[in-house]
Amino acid sequence: MATPIRQEDFIQSVAQALQHISCFHPVDYIRALKAAWEMEASPAAKDAMAQILVNSRMCAENRRPICQDTGIVTLFLNIGMHLQWDATMSVEDMVNEGVRRAYLLPENKLRASVVAEPAGKRLNTRDNTPAVVHMRVVPGDTLEVVVAAKGGGSENKAKFVMLNPSDSIVEWVLKAMPTMGAGWCPPGILGIGIGGSPEKAMLMAKESLMEPIDMQELKKRGPQNHIEALRIELFDKINALGLGAQGLGGLTTVLDVKIHSCPTHAASLPVALIPNCAATRHLHFSLDGSGPAQLLPPPLEEWPNFEYSPAQGTRVNLDTVTRAEVATWKPGDVLLLSGKLLTGRDAAHQRLTQMLDAKQPLPVHFNNRFIYYVGPVDPVRDEAVGPAGPTTATRMDKYTRQMLAQTGLLGMVGKAERGPAAIEAIREFKSVYLIAVGGAAYLVSKAIHAARVLAFEDLGMEAIYEFEVKDMPVMVAVDSQGNSIHTTGPEKWKRAP
Repeated sequence: MATPIRQEDFIQSVAQALQHISCFHPVDYIRALKAAWEMEASPAAKDAMAQILVNSRMCAENRRPICQDTGIVTLFLNIGMHLQWDATMSVEDMVNEGVRRAYLLPENKLRASVVAEPAGKRLNTRDNTPAVVHMRVVPGDTLEVVVAAKGGGSENKAKFVMLNPSDSIVEWVLKAMPTMGAGWCPPGILGIGIGGSPEKAMLMAKESLMEPIDMQELKKRGPQNHIEALRIELFDKINALGLGAQGLGGLTTVLDVKIHSCPTHAASLPVALIPNCAATRHLHFSLDGSGPAQLLPPPLEEWPNFEYSPAQGTRVNLDTVTRAEVATWKPGDVLLLSGKLLTGRDAAHQRLTQMLDAKQPLPVHFNNRFIYYVGPVDPVRDEAVGPAGPTTATRMDKYTRQMLAQTGLLGMVGKAERGPAAIEAIREFKSVYLIAVGGAAYLVSKAIHAARVLAFEDLGMEAIYEFEVKDMPVMVAVDSQGNSIHTTGPEKWKRAP
């Protein structure tokens, strides 16, 4: 007779797993990223990958989140049909209690990003619950668990299509990739689900991302079936697009392509695509009734041991910078920001523009100032702020013209590309858009020496802060003339597949 799995062991295991993946990259990702960094020829992409690698080691050493977006939690459970429980809570309630404990742990707070009533008030649940739970009942008497935490930047780039049976999957993927932009923080892994029904294809794409990175091993031995051949073809052709790390142009956009497939209707070809970002977070554990999972940190020897120094950057004083100075910056220039930097993202921008429309006074003055699109993790110990990497700037595009025209805002800092309307507004108002590296949140936070809330405190991590920064590394992405590195970079590195 199987030993019952205790409620507390399962809850504790989920909580420990979520803390673990918030701080430790999977070793296969570190190895693959290091190999890509060594072969990268694009200076901008190589610099971005270096920041991600340094950030990852810092997080492993200090047990702090790799990214400020610590994700929405997804669990895949294979429940043995002969398994027994010593529990009073439902499986989903136990999972959510584990999530709650992990995200509220005082020693390493994780960011609560989940909102209830998504089509209504969108109020933060404050503990990152509920999780998304997928369960199967399978032969056996053990509980197999895969835990993942996916950030919004990569989840928002998910794609789905119902192709005709004769259509080319490769052609669709290659058309879809440039439309995803850089908000998913490449280089990462691409998950693809083929077949089944629409919801099954999406689930397979997500599950495929939990597999180890093995593309280089696969290419060395050669494909043994049509799915492996398709993986290699897509890997080579996607990287030939030249999108590169952070969309800056380069040799590596994806580190691997994963594909799951299953039978489908004769009239259908469902295809789903979901990327995993630079903050790849997942692990697998088993419970057999003998106690909670034992999760060991990877050895630090797996990380490259080098420092990141942006010494080549131009120092900028945010408290005295002028439009004339901004006009001299060009795409690709590395800047080191010091001084007072405002923050604000989706919810704050929505309130600000509503106040502008109502001709109400704003709680913060933006004239000649810079705003950072960020939702930071709460600080612990002696931190001024927790990990504070950029969020995807394109979500703020619809607010950009009004903010520049009516507040005197001088510049913006975020990640990924800007859309045509935002770029035109930047050009018209002689503003500038800068990027920090997505996936280097803890490294970025070390440049923040003080932080205070100025407005909208009820929005939690989406409140407007004022950061005091010292040598915060950024790159010019869109200059005051409307020239964008996310256009020129990939064009330079695009090559024939």
